[in-house]
Amino acid sequence: MKKLLFFFTISIAFISCNNKQKTDLIIINSNAYTVNNNFDKTEAFAIKDGKFIAIGTSEEIQEKYQSENIVDAKNQTIVPGLIDAHCHFYGMGMQQQKVPLEGTKSYDEVLEKIVAFQKEKNVTFITGRGWDQNDWEVKEFPTKEKLDQLFPTTPVAVGRVDGHALLVNQAAIDLSEITKDTKVSGGEIILKDGELTGVLIDAAMDFIKFPETTKEEAIQGLLDAQKISFSYGLTTVDDAGINKKTIELIDSLQQTGSLKMRIYAMVSGDNQKEIDYYINNGIVKTDRLNVRSFKVYGDGALGSRGAAMRKPYSDRENHFGALIYAPERYEEIATQIAASDFQMNTHAIGDSANTWLLKTYKKVLKNEKDRRWRIEHAQIIAPEDFKNFDNILPSVQPTHATSDMYWAEDRIGKERMKGAYAFKDLLNIYGKIALGTDFPVEQVNPFLTFYAATIRKDLNNYPENGFHLENALTRQETLKGMTIWAAYSNFEEEEKGSIEVGKFADFVILNQDIMKVDGHKIPNTKAVASYVNGKKVY
Repeated sequence: MKKLLFFFTISIAFISCNNKQKTDLIIINSNAYTVNNNFDKTEAFAIKDGKFIAIGTSEEIQEKYQSENIVDAKNQTIVPGLIDAHCHFYGMGMQQQKVPLEGTKSYDEVLEKIVAFQKEKNVTFITGRGWDQNDWEVKEFPTKEKLDQLFPTTPVAVGRVDGHALLVNQAAIDLSEITKDTKVSGGEIILKDGELTGVLIDAAMDFIKFPETTKEEAIQGLLDAQKISFSYGLTTVDDAGINKKTIELIDSLQQTGSLKMRIYAMVSGDNQKEIDYYINNGIVKTDRLNVRSFKVYGDGALGSRGAAMRKPYSDRENHFGALIYAPERYEEIATQIAASDFQMNTHAIGDSANTWLLKTYKKVLKNEKDRRWRIEHAQIIAPEDFKNFDNILPSVQPTHATSDMYWAEDRIGKERMKGAYAFKDLLNIYGKIALGTDFPVEQVNPFLTFYAATIRKDLNNYPENGFHLENALTRQETLKGMTIWAAYSNFEEEEKGSIEVGKFADFVILNQDIMKVDGHKIPNTKAVASYVNGKKVY
């Protein structure tokens, strides 16, 4: 009888096991924020063929599903794969091949880094990016004299951190055939005492004749950017302004499986031929690539005083910044895009640029709903313009606020600061907000985004009461802005942005509970593991 009972028990267990559905991965014992409509939490989920197929308690999942790959999360926090709604993924990758100048505290330090780089690399044209004169003791644009002495025959062109100003030496100027009389529209060649200083702003940078990037360099740049991004829990990036050649290279690398990052590609709106090409050929959509938007530059950056302002800058008499194009050009571009299924995403920093772009969007869209056209940065808004975001999606980068807070009021004055970096006000109008970093202008780290959005301080706890704390976002709003709302801004909320059945199994395991940890510990958050399609990529 005992033998019969034993065999009966074994048979039941065998049948029960066989009745369980086989899956590719099961996660149990987690502290997971699903970011679904109810912002529910869950313990466990099962994944098959790259998608979530079940969500529930650890007991429920293990009763119904089996897998050769079961991960016990040991109560670690899990969030959906993070989405950077505005960055320069390809640009950051290419920057890994150039002089890194981020964090330099003086012009002399910039020069030291360039000299050290050239000693190691010995390139024929030195390029780099990352300097910011606002971080120096002397907060003025550098001039090229020392560069000319150090590199009399090797061209040098190094960009400001925001990508809106370029310092070049005389060798680069001569190669590019620029003179003090060269005319510029939508930018500026800065002179001092009637002579070239070597600083070029916005459209003036286009005169520089950079060497062509090789295919091998481009591939390495994309793979470098992927490695860095995965290490921070990013599983989708919105690359803001890339050309057809780069998009096609991305697609080919994704098809071969070497590039696993999901990319929402904004086609650069600088090239009319490329606008025509994509509008004529339609949206490009795969599981990893989505090409359905155009990135247009409205103005320059605040740090280089290129942002287009309604009234003069407070710290530069009779200077207003400038739109990149003539006003009517924005209407031409917008009208063409409005007649297609594509999205228009426009960089607008200054209050004048925001006014003009909002007005243009409203005019050409004619009250069409759910076009999800975006204003990128939406940095300084005139009081009467906030209401115009009712049907225009704000895409902002919270670390810009904490990077600019030391000098922004000097640039634009106290009154205009009331409408600056106003994330909560923008969220309250539209109902959603997409969050990004703008890397490599800012650091790739999305947990610094989370900190800047919620705590509004720098890493030294400054300012004591937070920077315009009335415009801070809650932690729930911030996580949504980095996941489901960012997915929505890309027309992808049905396939990613939350841990829900049927969606791509993109998720991140964190070293601490970012939703509950003391606010000042948020920057210490790290990605323990990143998964795309249920497969570990970091």
